[in-house]
Amino acid sequence: MYVKSQNISTQQKEENTTMVRPVILYGAECWVVGQKEEQLLETTEMRMLRRIRGVTLEDKMRSDDIRKELGVCPIGEKARESRLRWFGHVMRREPENHLKQMLNLEVPGRRPRGRPKGRWRDGITRDMKQLHIEAEDAEDRSFWRKRTQAADLNLGTGASR
Repeated sequence: MYVKSQNISTQQKEENTTMVRPVILYGAECWVVGQKEEQLLETTEMRMLRRIRGVTLEDKMRSDDIRKELGVCPIGEKARESRLRWFGHVMRREPENHLKQMLNLEVPGRRPRGRPKGRWRDGITRDMKQLHIEAEDAEDRSFWRKRTQAADLNLGTGASR
């Protein structure tokens, strides 16, 4: 059963949208996300946002309009923000830290035949290329945060963090 949006207060919408993201993006810092997985995330989030908004697919309301009304950015951007936030955290650690050493670890031996599986580091490189930033930029914490943050439309509600 869908509840029409006139019966839902702004505060209830904000509470519902702030509950959806953490559930969907739990552990996204270490995911290797391909196009298929990103589309699944997008579909799942939009189903939840439509439910919160109180509309169905039959209402033919655009996803961008629903996101704008609820004040949220696409979930793919939030997942990218989460991955890059973790990457920046690791890059600012001391050189002898085991996490930082694992980023540059080369495993000896040959890879199996066929297309290689997607690696986390490759996804991070792709994300940084999209935002026109370099790994060295992570040393400046405030610059890194400004460049990697995917801002939601309702900044005052705390939903952007």
